[in-house]
Amino acid sequence: MPPVRPMLAKTAPAIPREPGLSYEPKWDGFRCVVFRDGAEVELGSRNDRPLTRYFPEVAELLKQALPQRCVVDGEIVIVTENGLDFDALQLRLHPAASRVAKLAAETPASFVAFDLLALDDRDLTAEPFIERRRLLETILNTEPARVHLTPVTHDPAVAQDWFTRFEGAGFDGVMVKGNDLEYLQDKRVMLKVKHERTADCVVAGYRIHKDGQGVGSLLLGLYDEESNLHHVGVASSFTADRRKELLGELEPYRAGALDDHPWRDWADAAAQATASGKMPGGVSRWTGGKDLSWEALRPELVAEVRYEHVQSGRFRHGGRLVRFRPDRTPESCTYGQLDEVAPAELAAIFGSEVAR
Repeated sequence: MPPVRPMLAKTAPAIPREPGLSYEPKWDGFRCVVFRDGAEVELGSRNDRPLTRYFPEVAELLKQALPQRCVVDGEIVIVTENGLDFDALQLRLHPAASRVAKLAAETPASFVAFDLLALDDRDLTAEPFIERRRLLETILNTEPARVHLTPVTHDPAVAQDWFTRFEGAGFDGVMVKGNDLEYLQDKRVMLKVKHERTADCVVAGYRIHKDGQGVGSLLLGLYDEESNLHHVGVASSFTADRRKELLGELEPYRAGALDDHPWRDWADAAAQATASGKMPGGVSRWTGGKDLSWEALRPELVAEVRYEHVQSGRFRHGGRLVRFRPDRTPESCTYGQLDEVAPAELAAIFGSEVAR
C-alpha cells in the first residue's frame, strides 16, 4: 500500500565494470511509483506528492498495461522529436483541472517502467533485482502507446555507449544495480553515473539558507552575445561551516550592488511575485511558496561551477561550486563555453512518439 519511498542512488565517477551488474538508462523525468488495484491507479512521486491528477492520461494507459494488482517503479517523461522535454513536464503541474486536461491532450506523457515491487499478494522487495526484472518483462503490456520497458544490459561497453550517444535526447546518465539487489526503500544502494562539466559563471547574488544560517545558494549568470547577463541557475549544497564562511567572502561585493545591477528590476517583492522561473526571484510549480528573496552582489566575482547539462539556456540541475576564479573577468563568462550536445535518436525505445 502507498506510500512507498523509491530506492535511491549515490553518484559514481565512472561506469563500474565488475561482474554481476545490470545497467539501465537514467531518464530525465518525474520518478513515479504506480499502485494498481483493479480500477484504481495511483501515481506517487518520490516525495509522496500525488501525481495522478496531473497525469490522468498516464493512469488510464497503465490500466491497459498492468495486471490487476501490482506496484511498479518507473519514470514519467514527455517525448518530443528533440528528445525528452523536462520543461513541458513541469508545466503539467497545474492547479486547474481544465488546464491539466488541455495539456494532457496537447503534450501527453509516457511511462517508462524499470522495477516491480509487488504482484498480486506477493511482496517482491526482498527478491533480487534480476528476478524482479524477469517478472516485470512478463507482466508489462507495451502494446499501448506511450508505455515502455526500460532497456537493460549486463555489458558495460553497451552502457558506456548509451552514456555517450544518447545524452542530448534526455538520457541523464546510467543507473547501475547489482543483480542480487533487494528493493530497499529510501536507501542509496544503486549507483548513478551522470554527465558533469564545469563552467565559469558570474556570481550575481545569493540566497540565505532555509535555516537562516549562512549562504544557501549562489545565483549564477552568463553573458550572451549582446552582453546581457542571464540567470542560468544556482550553486548550492554547502556544508554548515562553508555556508557561514561564504557570507564573509561575499560581503565585499554587497555595497552598492543594486545601483547598476542587471537584475535590479527583479529584486523587489512585487517583481518576484510575478517573475517567471528564469528570474532569480521567479516562482515555479516546484517552489511551493518558498521564500525566494535574494541578496544582490556586484557582478564582479567569478566561480567555476560543476554542472550536468543545459536545457533552455539554464543548468538542468543545481550546480556545485568548485572554486572562485579571481583570474577570470566577469565579461569572459559567456554561453560560448558551454557544451552543446546534439539530440540523439530514441526511436528504438519510444517509436513513433519522437515524430510528434
